[in-house]
Amino acid sequence: MTTAVTYDDGLIQLDRHALTLRRYHFPSGTSKIIPLQSIRGYRAEALGLLMNRFRIWGPSDDPRRWLPMDVWRPIKSTLVVLDVPGTKPSPAFTPLRVKEFLAVLDELLPDD
Repeated sequence: MTTAVTYDDGLIQLDRHALTLRRYHFPSGTSKIIPLQSIRGYRAEALGLLMNRFRIWGPSDDPRRWLPMDVWRPIKSTLVVLDVPGTKPSPAFTPLRVKEFLAVLDELLPDD
């Protein structure tokens, strides 16, 4: 690969090695780094009008998901939930530029 395929919106960083979710852990605000090869898949869904949209940090309306801190979540529209075996609760987050993030993720995830 001659050019680096990456995404970074300040809260979410994705490159060919890992996906980093900044301000993930509560209360320390430390990042969660997920090696790309450990991501089995993902699901993108509309962000609920009441439930997840106003959850700034912590468990979502589904306790099997965890949201990193994102004060801009109320104005976003798409929630991405990762399938990472052995990780409970599942990481869920709201990219700033959803189409760009998903295009990069699709390109970087291994084809199985």
